[in-house]
Amino acid sequence: MSDWIDVMPESALADGEHVVVDVEGYDVAIFKLEGQLYAIEDVCTHDGAEIASGELEGDEIVCPRHGARFCVKTGEVKCAPAYEDVATFPVRVVDGRIQVSEKA
Repeated sequence: MSDWIDVMPESALADGEHVVVDVEGYDVAIFKLEGQLYAIEDVCTHDGAEIASGELEGDEIVCPRHGARFCVKTGEVKCAPAYEDVATFPVRVVDGRIQVSEKA
C-alpha cells in the first residue's frame, strides 16, 4: 500500500468518536480527539484481539479482553499485559475526506 486510501467523509466522525475501517487488509481504528485524527491498527499486541470496542479514557484505548492500554495518538503501550506498541497509520483530511496511508 503506497498511496493514500480514501475512507470516509470527515463530517461522519464526531469529536470523541471512532470508526474501524479496512485499509488494504488491515483493520484500522480512526479516532477523532479534540479535532485531531489518529489511526491505529485495531489489534491488541498482547493476544491479537480487536481493541477498538474497548473503553476510551482520554487518549488511551483499553483492550476489552485483558485491560491493556494503548495511546491512540502514538500507538504506545501504556499498561500490561501488552508490552509491544500497536501500529499507527498516517491519516489526513483532503477535500473533507479522511484518508489513511501505509503504516509508519
